[in-house]
Amino acid sequence: MPFARLKDRALVSVSGPDAEHFLQNILTTDLDTLKPGEAKPGALLSPQGKILFDFLISRAGDNGFQLESRADIADDFVRRLMLYRLRTKADIAKQDQVLVTVAWGDDSTASVSDSTALADTRFRNVAVRRTYGGEARDSDDPGAWLALRIGNGIAESGSDYQLGDAFPHDVLLDETGGVGFKKGCYIGQEVVSRMQHRGTTRRRVLIASADSPLPVSGTELTVAGRPVGTLGSVGGQTGLAIARIDRVKAAVDAGEAIMAGDVSVTLAIPAWAKFTFPEGAVSAEEA
Repeated sequence: MPFARLKDRALVSVSGPDAEHFLQNILTTDLDTLKPGEAKPGALLSPQGKILFDFLISRAGDNGFQLESRADIADDFVRRLMLYRLRTKADIAKQDQVLVTVAWGDDSTASVSDSTALADTRFRNVAVRRTYGGEARDSDDPGAWLALRIGNGIAESGSDYQLGDAFPHDVLLDETGGVGFKKGCYIGQEVVSRMQHRGTTRRRVLIASADSPLPVSGTELTVAGRPVGTLGSVGGQTGLAIARIDRVKAAVDAGEAIMAGDVSVTLAIPAWAKFTFPEGAVSAEEA
């Protein structure tokens, strides 16, 4: 069973009698739907609806939660949560030097020895388990983990988009269970709900592929010199991109090449996703 150690991750713990109420009121994730043994995606947004912090959240004990984030933003994440805590009875702290391991396979084989392994609910076509703590194991395969994430269209901040620059819909949090549309208010909720109900989302995560190796992450995607998106994570001839799906559709309909530098690419919607390319998309020149 393949697995990988994620050395760039950290855990933030939030515990106490008011922890769930506190988090439910500020995060995009609907904690009413978060089951024990699950790690669900989510975000803390700006009032304008942009992602300030992304994470995976899971339950820890009777009144606690673990929020797995990028290690380089964990301290800032803790400080932001502390700002919102006010008089809430909740303890917030970063857990130092916690080993994060992911393992994957089909439903019959995707398990790890640690009984506390969590199901990463972002993945629909393969079972992925995350383990916090335990002993390091040899022969992990970070390249295979990157390929798995790319193949399933799972974007993460830093490698695929910059914090403060994307809405939840842009990175498919609306389709991976990272946004609770039936919960009450949370920071940025008005903007996110308006995008959902109006169906105005135009930037989406797509899977990029080419006949030759893709250029580096951050390379602009263009059609006849006009920008349509940006490459994110890259692994050989495949990668992730966040692109304007209306401009991509217009280019495909017009038979125009989509370029990443000097490499021609094909952009596809992740197989599990429900969104589609828009009908009657404007031309790339008009967009």
